[in-house]
Amino acid sequence: MYQDPSDSPVHSPTPTHTTTTVERGSFCLARCACGWSGPARRSRDRARTDAEEHRSSHASGSSHSYQEKPR
Repeated sequence: MYQDPSDSPVHSPTPTHTTTTVERGSFCLARCACGWSGPARRSRDRARTDAEEHRSSHASGSSHSYQEKPR
């Protein structure tokens, strides 16, 4: 049976927040399907924490954008 492409499901204007970690040489960074990208970290665990903080901040409805704290 033929299905008209215009009958496809309507996509939400806000993307879901599905995070992953990506390695670049000796660095690791968190990325999200929404386009967000965390800072490069030497610690994979810290990159995973960045990803979780991003995901949880958007799950609670907060409009938090990432800014690294000064050292």
